[in-house]
Amino acid sequence: MSIKSCVGDPTSGAQLHGLSVSSGLLSFSNVSNSLINMYSKSALPRPARALFEEMRAPDTVSWNTLLSAFPDEDSALEFASRMHRRGVPFDAVTFTAALSASSRPNALHSLATKCGVVGSNAFVGNALISMYARCGDLEAAVRAFDGMTARDSVSWNALISALAREGDRGCQAMRVFVRMTREASVRLNHVAFVSAISACGEEGCLEFGRQLHGLATKTGVVASRDAVSNTLMSMYSKCGSAELALKVFDEAKERNVVSWTTAISINGMNPVSLFNGMRLDGIEPNEVTFVALLSMLSAAAEVKMIHGTCLKTGFFPGNVNVSNSLISTYARFDAVMEDSRQVFDEMRDDDREIVSWNALVSGYAQNGMHEKALETYSSLLLHSVPTSSTLGSVLGAIAAAEAISLARGRQCHARAVKSGLESHPVVSGALVDMYSKRGSIGESRKVFDGASERTLVAWTSIIAAHARHGDYGPVTGLFREMVQSGLRPDPVTFLVALIACGRSGVVDEGRRILESMERDHGIKPEREHYACVVDMLGRAGRLDEAEELIRGMPMRPGRSALQSLLGACRIHGEVEMGRRAAEALMKMEPKESGAYVLMSNMYAEKGEWEKVAGIRRRMRDWAVKKEVGFSWVDVGGGGMHGFSSEDKSHPQTEEVYRVAENLGWMMRMIECNSEVFLDLEQAK
Repeated sequence: MSIKSCVGDPTSGAQLHGLSVSSGLLSFSNVSNSLINMYSKSALPRPARALFEEMRAPDTVSWNTLLSAFPDEDSALEFASRMHRRGVPFDAVTFTAALSASSRPNALHSLATKCGVVGSNAFVGNALISMYARCGDLEAAVRAFDGMTARDSVSWNALISALAREGDRGCQAMRVFVRMTREASVRLNHVAFVSAISACGEEGCLEFGRQLHGLATKTGVVASRDAVSNTLMSMYSKCGSAELALKVFDEAKERNVVSWTTAISINGMNPVSLFNGMRLDGIEPNEVTFVALLSMLSAAAEVKMIHGTCLKTGFFPGNVNVSNSLISTYARFDAVMEDSRQVFDEMRDDDREIVSWNALVSGYAQNGMHEKALETYSSLLLHSVPTSSTLGSVLGAIAAAEAISLARGRQCHARAVKSGLESHPVVSGALVDMYSKRGSIGESRKVFDGASERTLVAWTSIIAAHARHGDYGPVTGLFREMVQSGLRPDPVTFLVALIACGRSGVVDEGRRILESMERDHGIKPEREHYACVVDMLGRAGRLDEAEELIRGMPMRPGRSALQSLLGACRIHGEVEMGRRAAEALMKMEPKESGAYVLMSNMYAEKGEWEKVAGIRRRMRDWAVKKEVGFSWVDVGGGGMHGFSSEDKSHPQTEEVYRVAENLGWMMRMIECNSEVFLDLEQAK
């Protein structure tokens, strides 16, 4: 039995240690060094250290062997300093071991340079690259690489991997890979391909990724390494080519849990079928598999089925991440929102982290259960500390719920200030949006102006706030300022800007913004954007242009565009064009009353009563009913009241009507006084 074979078997190792003592062999440094190495690799640092201290004249190998065994950086560097003070010469192994443990590289780098091992020794150079990358100093890692005169495959792989992991240096990683193929005599291996392909995915470089795929296939690493296949799948998915990703999966000779999980996270058409295939293949799902699968489900029945599988396999309620995913997934389906609550309630108290609370609050808010969202938020405050995500969801609920008083929003704002989250981009954007939607543009603008970082959400919200309140002047200026700040507008931002252009009558500016979407920003206009421009053209009386725009849309026109054209036709008396728009709407939505009512009113204004009667008969035949409008008013003190036209169900109906009559009388007086004032001005 050799000492080397005892690694991981401390009992046999101790027996050989005793034998070497009794036989006198321990006095030989190579025997002592082998025993130190055995103890170190068996994760037994104490006997390794004790044996080292007993040696009369430890050599460089002895020092290096023990140096490699230290589990923490401080102990390793202290031992290396002691070695240096004793005058023991450092070699490449010493520097490699010390650098592997260090996060303070400069001193060791300088010492290695003085000893002449930097550049000429690949082991030291590789350790320097890895250490600088671990410390986040990629510029120093590149300098260390460029300073090497002897590079091996590990050197190239270490640098490519470090650059690819950084996220914003993917292009640089790809350039180093290309340089490796041209300059280096080393053979390309799977490590280099995995790093370079990952960089392609992060940068969205599909074409270069396909070239790497071809090269990897040619060199044989795709067939021999499942890590390369898995990385190719991920890259194609990130580049928006799910078809190519799944083709890699289908062609893979061996599939592990990562392969199946990646395929499940890509295939939105039939993730459950893939999951079943995975289990038939004998691959057991892990936590990541269930989280990926739950995020891809499109039906509540599928969620319930996978929930049952989680119960059977012990991933629920035992796994916090799976439990949180179940809460979020159920919350996507409003019909089973209570199942989301049940999952939350069944979690162990110790497992309910802030992510769990946030998932539940967000679920209620997204499903329009705004009061429930606030109730859950109140409970959360008793058990945990809200995060930016918490406040963002709650503020979103308050913004969307007319039945919740603005006072609740101000309370959340105070909480954000108290917890130091007011300046967080998510919170500041949600505050701007909440105040603007609830009618307080002054407070909305105050939050926006005071934000240290203005996100796209904040810009979009403040632009929408001005548009919503009829203050259209600043809108186009804010839009241009946002673009100049370097932020790329999204479809929602364009929609808000187009609405504002329509309301303010700057039609040509609106058309320029629509044309710039795809030309300057690579965003294809959707139905809603065309509808806004149709609306602004209709308001300006340019009905022929509006109808022409509808006919030229690259997709089937939606309800909004046709309604806008129909409304404009009624205003401008274009009966025939209005009839065409109304017929298209009635064909699209035969049960909706809007088109019938507008067309009936248009015929009535022209005195065509037979056609009015025909529209009404058609409504009766299709059982079309006109819905009653409903509004809310904030009465202060946390109270909200709802009412509809000619509604007399409120307990204070008489007082409400009396106040309304007084307001009407006051408005008529103001109008009358304005006309008198105008006459006097003209008389002057």
